[in-house]
Amino acid sequence: MPHEETVYDALDHAHGGEGHWAFGTGFDEPLAGVDTTVPDGVDPADLGAYCLMLGDDALVLAQRLTQWITAAPELEEEVAIGNTALDLLGQARLLLARAGSVGVLGRSRERATDSIPDEDALAYFRDADEFCNTGLVEAENGDFGQTVVRLLVASTVRLAVFARLRESRDPVLAAIAAKGVNELAYHRDHAARWVLRLGDGTAESHRRAQDGVDAVWPLLADVLTATDVERRLVAAGVAVDPADVREEVRDVLTTVLERATLRVPGWPADTPPRGRAGKHGPELTALLETLQGLARQHPAATW
Repeated sequence: MPHEETVYDALDHAHGGEGHWAFGTGFDEPLAGVDTTVPDGVDPADLGAYCLMLGDDALVLAQRLTQWITAAPELEEEVAIGNTALDLLGQARLLLARAGSVGVLGRSRERATDSIPDEDALAYFRDADEFCNTGLVEAENGDFGQTVVRLLVASTVRLAVFARLRESRDPVLAAIAAKGVNELAYHRDHAARWVLRLGDGTAESHRRAQDGVDAVWPLLADVLTATDVERRLVAAGVAVDPADVREEVRDVLTTVLERATLRVPGWPADTPPRGRAGKHGPELTALLETLQGLARQHPAATW
């Protein structure tokens, strides 16, 4: 093999000289070889919307976690945070690809070039009001204590949902969930160890951990209330009703917080989901400006 002048040349050479690897082309299609037929009795629009909900949660939380790269308290934690974000990006790619496979592209395809894969069009070319993530993942990081509490809460909810999604009538969703369960179990346990370490540590670390709990807890109200889409897909045997994981989530979080000598706040009252309906705060718009900036400035860029 001839000597490659730069790493970019080497990457381009490895993928046949296509020159598009920055936007995902040149890699295997995420659902290549998978039967993406929608199960009988399932509305493709509902299935796509549900995949957007799960995929957007993963994508936005991954972007939040990457903000800690070079700023985490330990070098080892840099690696752990980076790996967690990569796991979530992998889940997001599969879920957004599934949404694209059933035609849920909306205005994102009109804004993107035809050469960009569906999952990239959905990630980079939707506006904030088209995202379906919850407020739990879009909220700003706060300090490290708040970040690990948020990761504990988000991964506990997501793990409980994915464990049940392995029985989904949609074989693609079931396969994505089966792959994600082990990743999410690691995310939850890693965050729990940090919460224990901070909560049962110094007076200052305890205070910061408790402040993180108090800041994150109200955001659960936007997570555990089902939307109409979820209710229809639950009836069709495809989705998981978030209310069905409430007790499991409550038990796990209560156990961790009590062992960390942290006060468990009152459970938030049910409220109509805002994030799932595209209602977001300015913090998501700011986050997407960073996430989508390069792709939007150069939608047909090659490297």
